[in-house]
Amino acid sequence: MSDSPTRDQYSYFLPIQTRWMDNDAYGHINNVTYYSYFDSVANHYLIHRGGLDIENSPVIGVVAESQCVYRSGLAYPQIIEAGLRVNRLGNRSVEYGIGIFAQQAREVSAFGRFVHVFVDRHSNTPVAIPETLRNALEEILYSS
Repeated sequence: MSDSPTRDQYSYFLPIQTRWMDNDAYGHINNVTYYSYFDSVANHYLIHRGGLDIENSPVIGVVAESQCVYRSGLAYPQIIEAGLRVNRLGNRSVEYGIGIFAQQAREVSAFGRFVHVFVDRHSNTPVAIPETLRNALEEILYSS
């Protein structure tokens, strides 16, 4: 994960307005906030493109793993853009690639990976990714 991805390596983008509380005492967005951005873009995609009903779906995605690499600082009141792609699509899990960019920037400010394992909402046991979600995830599958 040493090579920094660029904007053209992502196919789905979500604009995010940073908030005053995102900044830390050093005047930039705190590292833990980036994970919130990761979660937001992945779930936005699943809801709006995959038809995920977060209140009633019998299958939900839970985070199993995440990682973030920081390249340059961002700060409130910037509008940022979270880029999303699928790095790997399994039967019961997906690894997203996510890039956080200053608005319209080509170079990434932070990037990482985020793994969802799909589970039965009630038993919390892993299950196959539902067809509608799988189809949506295949649309943003990245091949280098």
